[in-house]
Amino acid sequence: MPRTALFVIDIQNELAGNPQTEVPSAARIRAAGERILAASRALAGHSAAAGDQKPALTVFVQHEESPESGGTLVRDTEPWKLVFPPRDGASDEILVAKTTQNTFESNPDLADKLKDAGVDHIVAFGLQSEYCVGETCKGAHSTYHDGQGKKAAEIEREIEEMLVGRGAKLVPWENAVSQWQTAGVVH
Repeated sequence: MPRTALFVIDIQNELAGNPQTEVPSAARIRAAGERILAASRALAGHSAAAGDQKPALTVFVQHEESPESGGTLVRDTEPWKLVFPPRDGASDEILVAKTTQNTFESNPDLADKLKDAGVDHIVAFGLQSEYCVGETCKGAHSTYHDGQGKKAAEIEREIEEMLVGRGAKLVPWENAVSQWQTAGVVH
């Protein structure tokens, strides 16, 4: 049976948990994240109870910067902490650290680990579409930088169009959660 990996990318206190530093869409991201994770976790519990398939693997991605870089996402600091951490002891939830925009570039063995776990489908949500979400989805080795003063909604739309152009299927998160609940599995 195919297995999905749900990537939760860079939803950290600096950008989504501190009113002084969070992005304008932080409340929307937190609300969506709560519902997405609640649905995925409920379905994982249902799958485990039924014993009929492996639940989705949730991959929590946490960006990390060095103190020397001048960045704020320094390991073990409040800004670095995840808004949605993996549950202790949950075998279907893993934490992946990264130091580049592309999760796979920072973790060259991740693709093989996912494949070994039976993952053949990735669902991703997170912060800053034009950076880490886009780069992780593309699996690229270069940095995308807008530099034209575009609004977040414009950048999100452009990235979504680019991903669709490369074969990705974009589904509004509300529809995805509804489909998961109807099917009884994250897919």
